[in-house]
Amino acid sequence: MSPDPTVTESSASDVALPVAAAAPWWSDRRLQALAVIAALALGSSLVLWQKVSGMQQQLARQSEDAGNTAAEARTQARQAVETATQTAAKLAVTDAKLAEVALQRSQLEELMQSLSRSRDENLVVDIESALRLAQQQAQLTGSVEPLLAALRAAEVRIGRTAQPRLAPVQRAIARDLAKVKSSVVADTPALLIKLDELVLLADELPLANAVGAHRDTTATKRQPDEPLMQWSWRWLQALQDEVRTLVRVSRIDAPEASLVAPEQAFFLRENLKLRLLNARLGLVSRQLDSARSDLATASTAITRYFDPAARKTQTATALAQQVMGQMKVMELPRVDDTLAALATAAAGR
Repeated sequence: MSPDPTVTESSASDVALPVAAAAPWWSDRRLQALAVIAALALGSSLVLWQKVSGMQQQLARQSEDAGNTAAEARTQARQAVETATQTAAKLAVTDAKLAEVALQRSQLEELMQSLSRSRDENLVVDIESALRLAQQQAQLTGSVEPLLAALRAAEVRIGRTAQPRLAPVQRAIARDLAKVKSSVVADTPALLIKLDELVLLADELPLANAVGAHRDTTATKRQPDEPLMQWSWRWLQALQDEVRTLVRVSRIDAPEASLVAPEQAFFLRENLKLRLLNARLGLVSRQLDSARSDLATASTAITRYFDPAARKTQTATALAQQVMGQMKVMELPRVDDTLAALATAAAGR
């Protein structure tokens, strides 16, 4: 059986088709596009891989740097904690020292205030003692110089302290200083001389009831020049005086003066001299009240028991009145204002 030619051709054509499809792959456009895309994707992948690698390296470096930074931060934090702990400890010590210093300061201020108060109190006590001593010296001496010196010294000392609480004391000192300067004090030696004169006159004062007390006041008659006549005249004069003493009429205002016996005149004069000497002693010792009392008693005795018409009696009475008048201005000024201000300052503290 012979082959069919049609079938043979068709088979041959069918076989030829695959042969024609076996052309190179790069000749196909689709494949070319795919290859280009693949190449691009590969290149992009390489670029991305490189970028990712760079980023990984950068991240690794950053991570390493962050780790180092964290380690350094931890170290610094640890150091900061230690520093803070040390600072807290030092601050606690400083606070304790500050509290101790504050306590010492308060104690020092209290001590300074105590010393200042003690100094002011000592100054007040010292000034008060000096003024009282000066007052006693002034009373003993009868001079205001001790008071003036004490007041001036106190004024200077208070002025140096410059304490406001002592300002009233300073004003009181100024007032007392002006009062002492303007005071008038009697002359004590002159008064003592007058009292001595009165003591000497006490023995020469005629009593009010003395016989022949007025004999020296009568006029003396002219006696004859011849010796016989002189003797006769003196005898007659003596006889006349004796006759006059037998009876005497006089006026006595004080009845007790007429009762003084002649033998009591001595005691009367001695008593008068004792009164005058007591007055002198009181004047010297600055016991003015006692001196005035004794002098007043002596003046009363002179007026009562002695002849007021006699010149010596009048002289003694005048001296007694002068001494009593001058003793009225012998009161020394006192520094009561300053002492009161000092007492107030000491009480206030």
